[in-house]
Amino acid sequence: MESLKQRITDDMKACMRAKEKERLGTIRLILAAIKQIEVDERIELDDARVLTVLDKMLKQRRESIKQYRDASREDLAVIEEAEVVVIQDFLPQALTEQEIDALIAAAIAESEASSVKDMGKVMALLKPKMQGCADMAVVGAKIKVALSV
Repeated sequence: MESLKQRITDDMKACMRAKEKERLGTIRLILAAIKQIEVDERIELDDARVLTVLDKMLKQRRESIKQYRDASREDLAVIEEAEVVVIQDFLPQALTEQEIDALIAAAIAESEASSVKDMGKVMALLKPKMQGCADMAVVGAKIKVALSV
């Protein structure tokens, strides 16, 4: 089974052959972010770390889209949305609402969390399981609601 980084590189080559400029640009951004970390830390990134990079890039794009829309810059928001679609292609299948709720309930039970003060314990259990599969901001909000009941 090929690594996620290799899959991204192969997709870049395919985009170059097919002359898909927009998708190619986003894939190059992804590879540049991965390479930056590899050079800075002098390591080879594994799939889990590449997922973290993709997740961070996705979060940045979502924040940018919101800011562009607030500033009435729909043209820039559309570009960011196109990048979100490409980034999501490399992430695992997104979890459904029911799956997220079930994982949250299990993590609360496992960590014996009783109040919002225990939210960090619950997040520590969930983050490795949900990385790249769910928007952690949404998960955090759901945990807060579950613990404040």
